[in-house]
Amino acid sequence: MLNTEDRARYAAFKAKDVRFDGHFFVGVSSTDIYCRPVCRAKLPKPENCTFYGTAAAAEQAGYRPCLLCRPELAPGTGPVDATLSLARRAAILLEENCGNGQKLEAFVHRLGYSGRHLRRAFAAEYKVSPVQYLQTCRLLLAKNLLTDTDLSVTDVAMAAGFGSLRRFNDLFKKQYRLAPTALRKQGAAATRYDNDVTLTLGYRPPYRWRQMLDFLAHRAISGVEAVTDGEYRRTVHCIGSGQKDVYGWVRIGHRPERNALAVTVDSALLPVLPQVLARIRHLFDLYCDPAAVYETLEAMNAIGPGLCVPGTRLPGCFDPFEMAVRAVLGQQITVKAAGTLAARLVEAYGTPVNTGLDGLTHAFPAAGEVVALQGAIADHLGPLGITGARANTILELARAVVEEKIDFSICADPHREIRKLTAIRGIGDWTGQYIAMRAMGWPDAFPHTDYGVKKALAPRTGKEILETAEAWRPWRSYATINLWNSL
Repeated sequence: MLNTEDRARYAAFKAKDVRFDGHFFVGVSSTDIYCRPVCRAKLPKPENCTFYGTAAAAEQAGYRPCLLCRPELAPGTGPVDATLSLARRAAILLEENCGNGQKLEAFVHRLGYSGRHLRRAFAAEYKVSPVQYLQTCRLLLAKNLLTDTDLSVTDVAMAAGFGSLRRFNDLFKKQYRLAPTALRKQGAAATRYDNDVTLTLGYRPPYRWRQMLDFLAHRAISGVEAVTDGEYRRTVHCIGSGQKDVYGWVRIGHRPERNALAVTVDSALLPVLPQVLARIRHLFDLYCDPAAVYETLEAMNAIGPGLCVPGTRLPGCFDPFEMAVRAVLGQQITVKAAGTLAARLVEAYGTPVNTGLDGLTHAFPAAGEVVALQGAIADHLGPLGITGARANTILELARAVVEEKIDFSICADPHREIRKLTAIRGIGDWTGQYIAMRAMGWPDAFPHTDYGVKKALAPRTGKEILETAEAWRPWRSYATINLWNSL
């Protein structure tokens, strides 16, 4: 007999309710397969269903991933407030870094806890160990690559972080009771070109793709980003194993019929593929639960009809330092003028990248490259039209990043990081809130002094705007995007 919670989950499974996709998985005892709640296969009997909070928990219970609904495409879950649990922060790090072959001790060091404490907290929340969760992340990434590309099995094993082909084959066969080559034979025709691979990343509908593209296009940095033919394209710089610089490019398009984005990745980025995919998920807010957001923000429509639209996403960023510099440059000038300054900075100090794509020529200067500039920073940035005060702010920001004094990750405490940011001369509350909203993915940031926010909520005073926005917690970042979209 199912308990009350599992009866509700079974009802969602029966209805193929997209709102629950990624929130739980269903193990089916009659087939030994686990599915997403949106799976279109024949509905199993309730007594044959067991529900799990993560794919890792389902796999540790002995279930194999469904080849029809493909659990590796399920959207994840994002932060709801400023205080992520230790287990959730650890899970994010494991997902982002599953391909670099790091051992658990490296993640423990970054989180600042003992390995024993992390394992205990992780097991309490996810019902599996961190090592088992990491193993599932790698296996599901490999399954995605085997299904959607024709990369060699060896390349798949390396990109997914297994370190050796033999270890990958043994673990894949043990966990899925299927050889990697056999899975590929069962799948549809894979797509690959000479210099890139295309993967699919799922989301929970609805998704206002056009509004997201318009937002990014308006703020695109020439040479680094472009929006063309309904796609977002950009150059990429990541740090691979051994602190090696890895450069390439990505293209992201929309597949609304599959509730997914199509992500085409330069093959040069395969050694850092999990990093790249994590950044894309953050940029396009793929962890968002739009039903939960709209449930709270629907009250905005009492202010004006259609002020809050379901499916509005929070644009994140691909490179936090790049976005933070762009925010500093945008203080007290127009978005277009800030884009011009950023483009000059890229042309002068960015790293050339051969992409073969029109308009994509450079990677944005890394924080370390800014710090390494010899002489007065104003002598470098002043000729580009950047004021001395802004140049000094950018330098101090770069130093804080290089010295790891500021943490832009979604694992960070946004309140603490905003305080650090605003301690830098030239960064005020608006900039700190904006960086927290986009770089850290904080859903409850609220730049209440923003011109667009004040215009959309006129004639309210600043105090009245803050009082009105209290009802929008913990989704005030999404409220801000809706306010901007209404102008």
